[in-house]
Amino acid sequence: MFYKEQTARVGALTSAKQLWGKELSYNNINDANGALELLKEYGDTPAVVACKHANPCGVGTGKSVYEAYCKAYNSDPVSVFGGILAINGTVDAATATEINKIFIEIVMAPDYTKEALEILEAKKNIRLLQIDNISARRASTAYDMKKVYGGLLVQQYDETLIANEDTGLFENKAEVKTETLQNGKTKTVYGNGVVTDRKPTAEEIDAMMFAWKVVKHTKSNAIVIGKSGRTTGIGMGQTNPIWAAQQAIEHAGAEAKGSVMASDAFFPFDDVVHAAAEAGITAIIQPGGSLRDDDSVKAANAAGIAMVFVGDRHFKH
Repeated sequence: MFYKEQTARVGALTSAKQLWGKELSYNNINDANGALELLKEYGDTPAVVACKHANPCGVGTGKSVYEAYCKAYNSDPVSVFGGILAINGTVDAATATEINKIFIEIVMAPDYTKEALEILEAKKNIRLLQIDNISARRASTAYDMKKVYGGLLVQQYDETLIANEDTGLFENKAEVKTETLQNGKTKTVYGNGVVTDRKPTAEEIDAMMFAWKVVKHTKSNAIVIGKSGRTTGIGMGQTNPIWAAQQAIEHAGAEAKGSVMASDAFFPFDDVVHAAAEAGITAIIQPGGSLRDDDSVKAANAAGIAMVFVGDRHFKH
């Protein structure tokens, strides 16, 4: 059963109007909601989120919905097959034609042209949903809930992207302190900001912010690598960061070179930085806060990688 809250939620999946296709399944609804939540991070910028099992497999933004779709599809043309698309603009004939080249379970968008509907409805098994105000943010009274055996977990939605985004996070050097541990040894503690010798370029900052939005909505442990306006590789749901990094790098292939990396977890070891350097990744954004942060900072400096600590961890489960 799919229950709808009595309070009207603008831009919610419960407000969707189904234009075509069979009834949505339990998994369809859950997966579609994952795609929809990530889509909202991009506001009015034309964006397309391709989602599989509630995890993003390809995300793209551009000057048009068509350009954004092509970027999202090319991010992972294997995983997008049988996936779900969330689109924040009108689907036109050109975009519909591209979508119809593969099997897609669901398309969600605020509107479709008449020609686009005719093209998409040629596929019997596709579901088409129209959601007005699809980019609308959640209401402040909304809560995230998860059923557990014998109970219900409730918390406020994670609405923060980066707490210090507007305070020069990407330009300012992080404060560095030395603390003495109970065993008498010392550790280096980094504040939020740039922790490496090299500051990120404007293009790297843009790409890191893009990737950070994606990693926020990817199940932990998660690593997202990408370039400005598109993902190039995503590793999700692993039991340690290095496996997620290896997965993302493998998916990216040659596209890893020149990409940036976003991690939802801090690095307990410097292995992720070494893997990033070997793949040609140029900048890393991560929460920071590990006892061994200094090892990762030194590895990044040795490789010429710019690294930024943000202090926030989204840790999606």
